[in-house]
Amino acid sequence: MSVLRKSIVSYGIFVLALAQMALARQQSATDPPDQPTRTPQVQPGYSPQDGETQVQAPFSSNAGESAELTRIVNSFIARENQLVKNLRNYTPRVETYIQDMRPDPELGAVPVHDHYYLERLDFKKGFDVHSLLPGPDGGSRLAKDLGSDFSRLYSLHYEPGAFAYPIVMDMSRFNRQHYNFEFVRREFLGDIRCLVFDVKPKPHAGVGRFGGRIWVEDQDYNVVRFNGTYAPAPRMSSYFHFDSWRENLQPGLWLPVYVYSEESDLKYSVGRTLRFRSQTRLWGYALSNPNHQSELTRVLVDSPNSVHDASQTSTDSSPVASEREWQREATQNVLDRLTKAGLLAPPGDVDKVLETVVNNLIVSNNIQNAPEVHCRVLLTTPVESLAIGDTIILSRGLIDVLPDEASLAAMLAHELAHILLQHTFNIDSTKWAFEDRLLISDEQLLKTLDFHPSEHDEEAADTKALDLLKNSPYKDQLGKAGLFLRAMADTAPHTPQLFGPHLGSRLVQGDHVRRLADLMAKAPQIEKTRLDQIAALPLGSRVKVDAWSDAVELVKSKGIALVSAREKMPFEVTPLFPYLTRFGSSEEAADQPKSGEVRRPSVTQLAPPRASN
Repeated sequence: MSVLRKSIVSYGIFVLALAQMALARQQSATDPPDQPTRTPQVQPGYSPQDGETQVQAPFSSNAGESAELTRIVNSFIARENQLVKNLRNYTPRVETYIQDMRPDPELGAVPVHDHYYLERLDFKKGFDVHSLLPGPDGGSRLAKDLGSDFSRLYSLHYEPGAFAYPIVMDMSRFNRQHYNFEFVRREFLGDIRCLVFDVKPKPHAGVGRFGGRIWVEDQDYNVVRFNGTYAPAPRMSSYFHFDSWRENLQPGLWLPVYVYSEESDLKYSVGRTLRFRSQTRLWGYALSNPNHQSELTRVLVDSPNSVHDASQTSTDSSPVASEREWQREATQNVLDRLTKAGLLAPPGDVDKVLETVVNNLIVSNNIQNAPEVHCRVLLTTPVESLAIGDTIILSRGLIDVLPDEASLAAMLAHELAHILLQHTFNIDSTKWAFEDRLLISDEQLLKTLDFHPSEHDEEAADTKALDLLKNSPYKDQLGKAGLFLRAMADTAPHTPQLFGPHLGSRLVQGDHVRRLADLMAKAPQIEKTRLDQIAALPLGSRVKVDAWSDAVELVKSKGIALVSAREKMPFEVTPLFPYLTRFGSSEEAADQPKSGEVRRPSVTQLAPPRASN
């Protein structure tokens, strides 16, 4: 959701920040005369702060409404208003990725440009967003890549926080005085049985009121999904449509997790139509403490008899051992700080899957005295991989779009090569062993950290990685990895933000692949209309993030038989339909594809057997 406004210089997209006076005037003109004056609205459904006047929801029923329906409506109104208050206790991370689309006769729609925002959300003062990206205004970190014809001709600018507004329906006046509610039906969303209502703002309810459909779970009457837009819009402005989802992250606690937004026919000038798709993801509601509190607790409760003094048999570290320990300490400091900032997932099962592939590469190449290599998952969408010390990091977005195990092995082999060649152990990386260097705000973290290898090291890592792959269990499948690289080269010129790294170097610049480009020689040409050629997957295909703990797991989704090339959607934004469950319940395993059906690869293909000597 955002606001589209025409200015003298260009047609720009922005939200209410430049229209506060107009909103205040229109709000005061349309509010019922018996309502008290309130603070001017700065986003849809602005929530008054402590000390400001707020209208309470009357609990009277509409004419002809049953007592049970009245009870249910009053219950979810109260729950929604309580959620608005509860959100002030959290500062989640919110990430929005937008793709501007154009119609395509064969593929339906394809990206022509993209936009990316990563922020920390703070509800204590209403609705504040603090960018986590480098740059003077927290905007794009890739300005040099934004010179597309689309950008120059249309000069479209998205307000970063606008796409996060639809995590609540109305921050101040969600009540019977401002809305009408009509029961539609009962419906399941995943395991959750819901009551479905249509919601319409009443006449003179004010600017920016929610209108659409809501899904209310039938136990505690929390709103778990709402779909629609805000209306009416201020003069010369328009709101986007959105589909907002919540998940049961703790007992009785449902919090916003996903927002999908889409427009395909929004007119903003003579002959100009806005088409886009966007995903907004929230996580980090209760960030994990990377300071090993569980170990501290274990020490405190252990019996004193279990603590042994081994000083008589201990020896001092050799210079080599000391150097390695210093390197490990620097690496751990960085990993802990990224985890504390909500950017890196805590260690988990997905790491083990990645480490299995790394082990296959090490064992099959008979590498002696190899360091113990670990893997972690960066929680963000941009496609990137890097190595910090002896740890390989792959972004959630990269794992999402990988079509097969061979492509995964190629990405890991390049980073493993950096580790084996000792590129990740130098004085630039060990400086992080001094903890004071990381005593910075989350907003400064990505600006401070830089693990961009030199061009010389990248070339050497490519050569080493190719040798690793040629002797690995994946040697006969390298054409698949090359096809994935071809798909990146085909997509990246139109989606530079998707391939813009936070910490390392770019996988592709323009249409030039900068990693393992030699593999493309073994790959077939991309055939976009061929159903059984899957060069890359849509975003969101592989990894699910627990928005409370930041833990990641592989998606358990059913295989879907493709019926046309329009459903391939490589690297693209798609609608979000999470399988809703109650906290603590287990999900059913996904079924297997039927014989003869062409389906996207199952996530189980990323869990290979271990290689052996």
